[in-house]
Amino acid sequence: MHIRRALIVDTESVYELIDMYAVQGQLLHRTRQSIYEHLQCFYVAVDDVKRIMGVASLHILDRDLAEIRSLVVLPGMALKGIGRALVDALVKEATILGIPRVIALTYQDGFFEKCGFVKINKETLSQKIWKDCLHCSKYNNCDEIAMQIMV
Repeated sequence: MHIRRALIVDTESVYELIDMYAVQGQLLHRTRQSIYEHLQCFYVAVDDVKRIMGVASLHILDRDLAEIRSLVVLPGMALKGIGRALVDALVKEATILGIPRVIALTYQDGFFEKCGFVKINKETLSQKIWKDCLHCSKYNNCDEIAMQIMV
């Protein structure tokens, strides 16, 4: 398995993998159009036969803040290091870009803690709240856990 930036030919597989978890309420839905428009933010984990095993994106919110979004792994492939490899690649990318802080809003706080993230108060994320959260269907009832790592 290796991690690489997503390509346009990956779009349908990325969409289907994210949608599989979105319909279960485990993450927010992404449209195909949104994936096309933000393709440069996506990374994929691929196996030896070029099958996409996992996906995640790094979204820059401000000069000092980026967010890991849409982190998913194929069902049945948990605990194989795919999610961790994606997170490590995105944190490395944030470091290369000079972005000192990476966040994730998640239901998988234990996983992110193993990746070096710590829990923080969502209300401290004004860049995220004003840019994205106000338009989210979960705004008044958000149950995700805010996590961050300093890079």
